[in-house]
Amino acid sequence: MTDALNALVDLLGLEEIEENLFRGRSQDLGLPQLFGGQVLGQALSAATHTVDASRQAHSLHGYFLRPGDPHRPVVYQVDAVRDGGSFTTRRVTAIQKGRPIFFCSASFHGREESMSHQMAAPDVATPEVLAQDPQARLERFPGHPIEFLHLGDEAEPGQPSRKRLWFRLTGELPDDPALHRYLLAYSSDFNLLTTSLVPHGITFRDPKLQIASLDHALWFHHDVKVNDWLLYDMDSPWAGGARGFARGSLYDRSGRLVASTAQEGLTRLREPR
Repeated sequence: MTDALNALVDLLGLEEIEENLFRGRSQDLGLPQLFGGQVLGQALSAATHTVDASRQAHSLHGYFLRPGDPHRPVVYQVDAVRDGGSFTTRRVTAIQKGRPIFFCSASFHGREESMSHQMAAPDVATPEVLAQDPQARLERFPGHPIEFLHLGDEAEPGQPSRKRLWFRLTGELPDDPALHRYLLAYSSDFNLLTTSLVPHGITFRDPKLQIASLDHALWFHHDVKVNDWLLYDMDSPWAGGARGFARGSLYDRSGRLVASTAQEGLTRLREPR
């Protein structure tokens, strides 16, 4: 693993400080608050540590309650809600300064054979072809292992909002399905809510914009490899009342739908002071 990827894996590893109680370090990405993806990934990691390895996470539903402090650790308290014959349910509360900043429910399920179908993947250029396209945009964060390859087809102001991009975590990773799920939860928070800004011509860093995640839902359909390119197809069917709503579908290279997401967030425009 690269140093940056190894640091991210360590970030999601957590320290067990008591039964069903874990502590995670925090990461400062230069945002005014703790990055929501960190809390998603660490909460899923905490829940998974209390579940039998024969069951993998298939869904996570969380609410962001308070802005987290990126300079303080986060404590995760896991409540073993149910261990059923087929499904296991956990509730996780993330705590800083003695107050909850996030809580979620996560559900786990063993493998079963059944009828299946999926929505077809969009017909888009592969990452290798796209990398040669001058219209495409490769985005990296200094010292961070994630990279995004934007298709460059975002809607113009006044049109329906959509973003499509490939992303991956660069470097080798262990073949551990649970770890790849934590990392997918972490990565899924990038770009999703800002899809609701596209038709309004507003960018994430606009000084008039107050933006924050309110909730996040994630469904895992298959095991996934986050260190190979994944296609993230996002759209925003609605915004209003100072809130934006976005949803996403994640496909692997073969066109298999590996996960789905949905998020609502605060997207308030403030008057200049």
